[in-house]
Amino acid sequence: MYRIVKVLNHNTFIGIRSKDKCKCLIMGKGIAFGRKVSESISVGEDAKVYTLTELTERGSAEEIIRSVPPECLELAGEILDHAEKVFGQIDRSILFPMADHLAFAVQRIRNQEQISNPLTEDIRILFHQEYKVAKCAEQLLRERLHVEIDEHEIGYIALHVHAAIEDQKVSQAMQLTRAVRDCISLVEKQTGTTIDVMSLSYNRLMNHIRYMVARALSGEKLKVNMNDYISIRFPKAFDMASQVCGEMMKNLKICLDDVEVGYLAMHLERVMDTELK
Repeated sequence: MYRIVKVLNHNTFIGIRSKDKCKCLIMGKGIAFGRKVSESISVGEDAKVYTLTELTERGSAEEIIRSVPPECLELAGEILDHAEKVFGQIDRSILFPMADHLAFAVQRIRNQEQISNPLTEDIRILFHQEYKVAKCAEQLLRERLHVEIDEHEIGYIALHVHAAIEDQKVSQAMQLTRAVRDCISLVEKQTGTTIDVMSLSYNRLMNHIRYMVARALSGEKLKVNMNDYISIRFPKAFDMASQVCGEMMKNLKICLDDVEVGYLAMHLERVMDTELK
């Protein structure tokens, strides 16, 4: 049972949960229609319940609710519903920062303030499935709020979707994307050639870096050390890999095992061999 504290619209209200006195956001189709403050109601299994004790990178959940339109909360919820169909169980607490982002995006677009994200193409490739899920926001915003979003906004929403499935902060996902971009830029700078972002080697390299960071965060170790062989066989790639790993450890504040250098160097050599001829 929930005692209604505030009705946000027909589909959303803030209530106090009877069993633990926790303040929650409750969302469901028509769940608050005709309801009044102080009324106690039960909710069905299809209702989505979010506790307001969440702290996010954009502030507390309660602060976000006070500052964003209920429609943006609903839109964020529908994007997460779509993500659940694709990925299974996700961390739905990302609803609050996602709704905050959507509200800010709508405001920017209506004020004709165009944003640009130099990492959009990298996000699209690195988080391919998340980007596909995020694209559902395009139609939702067009139909509900009569707003058109571009690929840059979809890219930012994709990072929120990724945060929901990986239990990772949005800023961490952006840092990872930037680390991958820095790695590619270093290779391009040292070779004087632009790498085709749609190539197979590029995709393999991006995914290798993604899982290299994941291993560092989880403490997983690679079992075979190939550094001696790779440093002699591919010295240029090994030197670049050492630089990349050093930059990633500094920028992402993670500790990469020395063994990772050799494996990254193999991928860099493959890129240089197949894409830079």
